[in-house]
Amino acid sequence: MAGIYLHIPFCRHRCVYCDFFSSTDQSLRADYIKALCRELELRRPYLGRAKVDTIYVGGGTPSQLSVGELEQIFSYIYKVYKVSDGAEITLEANPDDLSDRYVADVRAVLPVNRISMGVQTFSDERLRLLRRRHNSAAAIRAVQRCRRAGIENISIDLIYGLPGETLDEWKSDLRCALSLHVPHLSAYHLTYEEGTPLWQMRAKGEVSEVSEETSVEMYARLVSMLEDAGYEHYEISNFCLPGMESRHNSSYWRRVPYLGCGAAAHSYDGVSRQWNVASVGRYIRGVMEGSMEVEREELDAATRYNDYVVTALRTSWGMSMPVVKKEFGLAFYEYCMRFARSYIERGLLELEGRVLRLTRKGVLLSDGVISDLLWVE
Repeated sequence: MAGIYLHIPFCRHRCVYCDFFSSTDQSLRADYIKALCRELELRRPYLGRAKVDTIYVGGGTPSQLSVGELEQIFSYIYKVYKVSDGAEITLEANPDDLSDRYVADVRAVLPVNRISMGVQTFSDERLRLLRRRHNSAAAIRAVQRCRRAGIENISIDLIYGLPGETLDEWKSDLRCALSLHVPHLSAYHLTYEEGTPLWQMRAKGEVSEVSEETSVEMYARLVSMLEDAGYEHYEISNFCLPGMESRHNSSYWRRVPYLGCGAAAHSYDGVSRQWNVASVGRYIRGVMEGSMEVEREELDAATRYNDYVVTALRTSWGMSMPVVKKEFGLAFYEYCMRFARSYIERGLLELEGRVLRLTRKGVLLSDGVISDLLWVE
């Protein structure tokens, strides 16, 4: 089993908080798609004989591509790779791109069976602050259009801790999201990334962060409201109705190999990570000339152990201690248990059978707990 991630960097404009690799210059779009298809061919050996079980088209804003352009990319994937019947195939989209015609064509022409939609908030005022292109009504209509077209597997992203946001406003966002009855929801706390317009706005005093106390209460309310509505809290920032978790993202947390194609895309094969150059122009030139610019990191036992701690403890299925002992050795197992004991005693971690996981209380302090279990030379 393996996954494929495709990075589509193009955006109509950049949101004030975003530090993902993206570009508002779409003049190289046609050349980029050719290069992406060429890379898919060149890197066929990376996944060996594994079947592709998930495909995720992310960005950037993949829904800026026409359905015809996306069809060209998918035709290469299916020509070169063995894709499982029933594979999960996700397209990230902005609500305002999802017109009736676009959604109908996606459903009719592409193998896409899951839409991940960047809603962020249902407050028009905060959407304007973030410089999002859509409004609340457009987000709701986009969900409805997907359903009418027969795409039921819909995920929406929300952001909380926005400048000036109150707990009551966050609860209102959650109520709006729950009223849509989507099977999957991801919620992330706003971060002020250096170099973004939002970072500069804070430096000028134009916006201010919400307090830590409010942030903690917002997260607690997120968990309680979604669990009360029947959602499973299967990863720190991710919730789903039973059986509707993101298979692609779950494969990252389970350390399943994946191939990343496109500028700045990352790949993982179990023993190493590699990533493409974060430049549209240099990426295109490298692929078409057969000399791709990539960086590679070989993963030693300590790095692989740390990766496992960081990914597994984020999830409801937690860390298998027999896996730690078998894959990384007795020294790593004893190290992990030594530091875990104090957190177990404090009720932040629990050891159920042979599985170590965060408790509800521990999730609120996950960064500190996880960092203390990492191997330090």
